[in-house]
Amino acid sequence: MKKLVLFCLATLLGAGICMAAKPEAGKKTAKTVFVTDIDCEHCVKKIMDNVPSLGKGVKDVEVDLKKKEVTVTYDPTKTNDAQLVRGFASLRVQAEPKAEQPKAAAKK
Repeated sequence: MKKLVLFCLATLLGAGICMAAKPEAGKKTAKTVFVTDIDCEHCVKKIMDNVPSLGKGVKDVEVDLKKKEVTVTYDPTKTNDAQLVRGFASLRVQAEPKAEQPKAAAKK
């Protein structure tokens, strides 16, 4: 009888641990490409040195100077595109989310 009770207790404990770990694995991120007015390496350095100024929850920032685009990966529960645009404005960088091309136009 003791073995059965211990087995049930161990099973419940294991299930509880598995359920507690699930929400961490399910964290979501969003990625937005912003069209900006950057035109030199100084602008790129200004953005990369001030990533926390863009907003809370920013995970990664990639800058493409040739395309004048900045790709921001962030936690959508902590920030959104409008807040990121305000963050760019605080760095004196004009930015707006890049409009997605329709799939038919993208294939041409």
